[in-house]
Amino acid sequence: MIGGMTSPPVLWQPPDDVRERTRIGTYLSWLERERGLTFADYDALLAWSIEDLDGFWSSVWDHFGVSGGEAPGPALADARMPGSRWFPGAQLNWAEHCLRLAGRRDDDVVVIARSQTRERITMTAAELRDAVARTRAGLRRLGVRRGDRVAAYLPNVPEAAVALLATASLGATWSSCAPEFGTRSVVDRLSQVEPKVLLTIDGYRYGSRDVDRTAEVAAIREALPSLRSTVVLPYLYPTETRIPDAMPWADLVADHEPLEFAPVPFDHPLFVLYSSGTTGLPKPIIHGHGGILLEHLKIHALHHDLGGEDRFFWFSTTGWMMWNYLVSGLAVDATIVLYDGSPAHPDLGALWQLAAEERVTYFGTSAPYLMACRKADLRPAEIVDLSAIRGIGSTGAPLPAEGFRYVYDAISRVAHLQSVSGGTDVCTAFVGASPLVPVWEGELSCRHLGCAVEAFSPDGRSLVGEQGELVITAPMPSMPVGFWNDPAGDRYRAAYFEDFPGVWRHGDWITFTERGSAVISGRSDATLNRGGVRIGTAEFYAVVEANPAVADSLVVHLDDEDRLLLFVALAPSRELDDGLRAEIVGELRGTLSPRHVPDEIVAVPAIPRTLSGKKLEVPVKRILTGTDPELAASRGSLSDPASLDPFVAMAGARGPQSV
Repeated sequence: MIGGMTSPPVLWQPPDDVRERTRIGTYLSWLERERGLTFADYDALLAWSIEDLDGFWSSVWDHFGVSGGEAPGPALADARMPGSRWFPGAQLNWAEHCLRLAGRRDDDVVVIARSQTRERITMTAAELRDAVARTRAGLRRLGVRRGDRVAAYLPNVPEAAVALLATASLGATWSSCAPEFGTRSVVDRLSQVEPKVLLTIDGYRYGSRDVDRTAEVAAIREALPSLRSTVVLPYLYPTETRIPDAMPWADLVADHEPLEFAPVPFDHPLFVLYSSGTTGLPKPIIHGHGGILLEHLKIHALHHDLGGEDRFFWFSTTGWMMWNYLVSGLAVDATIVLYDGSPAHPDLGALWQLAAEERVTYFGTSAPYLMACRKADLRPAEIVDLSAIRGIGSTGAPLPAEGFRYVYDAISRVAHLQSVSGGTDVCTAFVGASPLVPVWEGELSCRHLGCAVEAFSPDGRSLVGEQGELVITAPMPSMPVGFWNDPAGDRYRAAYFEDFPGVWRHGDWITFTERGSAVISGRSDATLNRGGVRIGTAEFYAVVEANPAVADSLVVHLDDEDRLLLFVALAPSRELDDGLRAEIVGELRGTLSPRHVPDEIVAVPAIPRTLSGKKLEVPVKRILTGTDPELAASRGSLSDPASLDPFVAMAGARGPQSV
């Protein structure tokens, strides 16, 4: 383990024939045959991929046959950060590669969609291409041209994936928000990119509840003067017209034209993603065709080991980068499995039931979901047949050691657990796992290929065995092209490059072991630092949430007062009495340090989280220290907007009861 202790248990080992049965093994053989490069192990391959960025990314281009030929000129024409330039001579289109599906027959099912609002849908490769061609033709009739923006207020349904592909095929730029987002959150995002067309639904079903969205759509349309057209998918009300002056989806896709793809430069805007928006306006992050294509080919094939025999699922909404990441699974010939609805309806076993029924081979989810299943003592492998699963992905938050143990005890003893970390900023993970590397309990197995990730001390020294700032010291193709409406790059530079000039600071605490594995300890702007003892919040939560009475928790340190506040959402039928307080205090004192015993423990109905599951540590801290709640956090970006109410009330009243 970290800090000179013994290594944690190995929960999964690469099979002896891993090079014969995986796509990274095929790639290694190709490197030896075509490039004369031989690597004894993953560490050697990783070192080369970081030291020779030009050679590595050119090999990714060539190995996967991007644009049907060899890489045009140098891969990395300018290695400065910010300002790096990749493949300046390239012309390509992300959508063309997603729809190539070279390893699939026309009648192979490549999209499976499940929904709580309507019946199951499947699409073959031929049907998908036809749907994209029709949607592309419809967008062209609405005047969408290269460089225009198409916005979507759509759930995770085939129409959304089809529309993204159609938009990209034209060289237009996509931007989506999930229908769970409130009006302000949508407008805060989409108004920045000034879309020409809005694609929307009328409502949806979440669990057993119907959610009408017609009023929100009206308000969004009113707030976006750039809109020329609105297209509505009748989703909750399939036989009714609920949104006036909008084109029905059926009219959009009524005509067929040949499916064509506009060749665009490597860094041409593909889609705009947004930071969480919990404080201030969300950052509009531009991702380019080439960077997303190369990065997703690499990670899906060489790390997740996805191919034409796989059914790839990751629970997400269209407001989280993991949805874009999921759709890119088509680029490696995988069948993508979409799901729209509650992950806990009728109970937490719903997604595992879906995985069993659809024979999902790669099941992606969030760490909070896995930990919720563990808290509920759910044992999916005993309820449904999960034998098809060979990979399990976890992201969104650090997965603690007990989460690793839970996966191998209750879900699969043989699947490759891939706990990964990255971000919307790069639309990928840069630390995680490889088929060539073991899984150690509680640790991310390795850096990903081509990702020069380090832990930095405050003075910029690389650390091993010590916690440091997560930084990236060399360019990645999927780093943002820039931020929208930031022509001089000032906002982009301020977001990542001010602390360590020429080095990307990501904002997380990370510790690397001598084995190359890593532990993420939480956001560096939410660090708990008392009396010189500094820990990440993830370490704190691992202790608190191990208590069966605690369903969720959030901790903030009020620096000026040196007060540590712990908020807990309790399991059903549990109360925050003196006994439970004493248990929590004892566990924290013994596991962490006496300095990290909270000054106050307060029960709240729910912990504020974004729609993608991230805890609102910094916004809550700002509210408690006097910031206007409307400025500190955007409620429309929260899974439960009312979860902020206790903190707002606490800020305006006397302090909470002391431990």
